[in-house]
Amino acid sequence: MVDLSRRQACALAVASAFSPAGAFAQNLTSVRIGYVPVIGASALYVVDRIGWAREAGLDLKLVRFDSGPSAIQALSSGTLDMLAIGVAPVAVARARGLDVKVVAAAGSGGSGFVASETLSASFAVNKDPAAAFAHFAKTQGRKAKLATLPPGGVPTVALHHWLWKIGKVSKDDVEIVAMGIDAVQQAMLAGSVDGATVLEPSATIVLQRNPKLKMLLTARDMFPDIPGVVMAATGAFEKVSPDALEKMVGLFARATELIRSNPAEAAKHVEAILGGGLVDAATMQAALKSPAVDFIFDIRQIEAPTKALLAYQVEIGDFPTAPPTEGLFDPRWSDKILKR
Repeated sequence: MVDLSRRQACALAVASAFSPAGAFAQNLTSVRIGYVPVIGASALYVVDRIGWAREAGLDLKLVRFDSGPSAIQALSSGTLDMLAIGVAPVAVARARGLDVKVVAAAGSGGSGFVASETLSASFAVNKDPAAAFAHFAKTQGRKAKLATLPPGGVPTVALHHWLWKIGKVSKDDVEIVAMGIDAVQQAMLAGSVDGATVLEPSATIVLQRNPKLKMLLTARDMFPDIPGVVMAATGAFEKVSPDALEKMVGLFARATELIRSNPAEAAKHVEAILGGGLVDAATMQAALKSPAVDFIFDIRQIEAPTKALLAYQVEIGDFPTAPPTEGLFDPRWSDKILKR
């Protein structure tokens, strides 16, 4: 975790460098940023909604995507300059020849495993996952039905790692069904599944709506230090607008500090983009403080976990071979902020 005082110093430095007086005297530089609507990308939402980008002379144009592959497709067409998505799609895109690099971390984890009252009872009796799922199958006369995202999603990888690598759970005791983010939330609330890997803020929402549900552990428990969302930039954007890229990385650092130090203030801006009018700021604040997600900035914190993540994805069949990580991370911009 980045030292708090260091991040605070960084925030002050960025704030003074991007004073409004000079910014509005120049033309705004357009920055087209794609994102998948998950809480791990909250630094981007804060930068956009709080107005820091315009103060820095930047005109952000945010484009929402429902999945990493669709965002990568748009990036490859040249219609985006940056992306806020999971690290795996960026690694795959780079391995396939797309000129894109990770320039900042954004979040670790982002989801939690939520269990029904019945499944939670099995875990209350048996702390060991294999024993708990076996107990459930025996007492209920069926496998536990678990919902998660389609193959390749970070919550899905975390679930597989926990079940098979850590818990040594028998596949005779578990049935996994893949569905979209909103569908996972609805399935958990409707009681049509016994457990699910639920992304924030959906995890906070389902726990508030049904107090009988329990979050048993987080994605970071299921796969230690599992990387979540990253900020990536194209080589073309770096070449044409290096100053804009440096400013964006600085603003991401400043936003990360705000989220960590003042989640109540950050929640208002995150809710404006992620809430869709259906989630109030108090709920979003609780989601920002959830143990399921850790907001980070230092790119070096996720290099080793990313290698481990990609290697495990080969084990579960997401890739035939792991995408190489050489050249994937470009810490020059974040290093300037952290003054290494």
